[in-house]
Amino acid sequence: MKNGKKKLKKNTAEMLVRCLEAHGVKYIFGVPGEENLTFLETVRRSKIKFITTRHEQVAAFMAATIGRMTGKIGVALSTLGPGATNLMTGVAYAQLGGFPLLVITGQKPIKKNKQGKFQIVDIVAMMKPVTKYSATITKGEDVPSMVAEAIKLAETERPGAVHLELPEDIAEEICNAKPIAVPKIIYPKADKKSVNEALAIIKDSKHPIVILGGGVNRKFLFREVGEFLRKTRIPFITTPTGKGAFDESSELYIGTTALSKGDFANQALLAADAIVLIGHDVANTPPIILTSLDAPNCKVVHVNFFSSSAKDVYIPTHEVIGDIANTLSEFTKKITINPSWDFGYFLKVRDAFRAYLARYADSQDFPLRPERVISDIQKSLPSPGTLALDNGMYKIYLGRQFVTREQNSLLLDNALATMGAGLSSGMTLKMLYPKRKVIVVAGDGGLMMTIADLETAVRLKIDLVALILDDSGYGMISWKQKRMKLPSFGISFGNPDFVTLAESFGAIGHKVSKAEDLLPTLKKALNSKGMHIIACPINYKEANKKLGSSF
Repeated sequence: MKNGKKKLKKNTAEMLVRCLEAHGVKYIFGVPGEENLTFLETVRRSKIKFITTRHEQVAAFMAATIGRMTGKIGVALSTLGPGATNLMTGVAYAQLGGFPLLVITGQKPIKKNKQGKFQIVDIVAMMKPVTKYSATITKGEDVPSMVAEAIKLAETERPGAVHLELPEDIAEEICNAKPIAVPKIIYPKADKKSVNEALAIIKDSKHPIVILGGGVNRKFLFREVGEFLRKTRIPFITTPTGKGAFDESSELYIGTTALSKGDFANQALLAADAIVLIGHDVANTPPIILTSLDAPNCKVVHVNFFSSSAKDVYIPTHEVIGDIANTLSEFTKKITINPSWDFGYFLKVRDAFRAYLARYADSQDFPLRPERVISDIQKSLPSPGTLALDNGMYKIYLGRQFVTREQNSLLLDNALATMGAGLSSGMTLKMLYPKRKVIVVAGDGGLMMTIADLETAVRLKIDLVALILDDSGYGMISWKQKRMKLPSFGISFGNPDFVTLAESFGAIGHKVSKAEDLLPTLKKALNSKGMHIIACPINYKEANKKLGSSF
């Protein structure tokens, strides 16, 4: 006792919340359940803001977006059984995408449970294949070390998801402990010999090119990338998750890798004799020609925090493993400019692709062509502004065509590639950056998978625009069916009146009735308060005929 006051002891749930506060957690997203009420009550009395979502999957998507944008842990909460199983897609999304995520699930009492096997699933075992760490808290004194270990693993390259299960009897137990600080992560520098050998490969090549992968966005390396590219004047290509790693309005930007070998940017890679691939992760769709079978005369330099994997699709000639920022600084400092470098073919590809896009940027076709949709999005979205994509056919076109100027200004998922994540990402972006203009782009299939959380956006008073591209079907699967020369089957569905649907949630609905409607509708919605839904009919048929064909 001190000054006659008795020091109150804390229970395990309070200790867990204290640890999260100590690690800078500001939000927890989730759905409450009977088994997590003790924890929820502690959150209510903390500095952490609890965001109630309408589905646990959305809670995980939103928490993963916190991790993606900040590099720090995002947190989602569910109860046991069905609540925890509902989290799984969001957990896999974070694990494959490389986004720091902690999910906390409730559980029945583990010392004396009077309800038998009711709702009991082995959630810890279920989570292990899709997380870096999954464990049950069995005593309060273990909480500080378990939280510190989980967060460190989640935030360390390669980042991912972690899981802690909190049984309700353990949550109520009294414990005496203090939070443990997570040590600052300092990545080792790449070996000097490895750096010098990589520089020799670049210097001795005739047609070098740089590819920027998702790992560059993850570690906020915009400045280091820019210094290297500006000094060397080597052209660059991005992978879809690498978009925004450097300003794509630069004359050095050739394009973005796509699915088809004959597509424009992939044609440029076929002419390269040295590829410097920075921050690539094989969980993301790989560039096409990164094995010796595809390009026997091309040397591939892998620059990342960790070594390469997946030998069938990605076989680097040389690896530079270590802190990417330091590696790029060393490259910039030591690189020898070769006057014999020839970038003529790369620039030819760039110009051909720009000319191709310009042909359809103002197309009057209705339903709209994807090229027109993207052109209007580009004209309407100010800088800085962000696109948050769901998953569908439009993602291929936006990845190829949309020009990003700032880091993480286009968020797409090219790892799990799950539908349903777009609205969740957009809501989180507006929570993190309230003044930034954000457009969610989703297909009718993807948006309807998480439509219940339109209520969450309205409740949180988020100013957000969601553009629904309506083709009354699963467009990506339709494209694949046609390429396989299969009859159309199982891919069509009906849609609600999206304007009426939006209004029933308290949002504002808009419908595009002709090609010239889209741009002014986007501008009006972006400059208005509230949650806006814009329903836009789209037709991929003509555009898909050209997709993947060489120029």
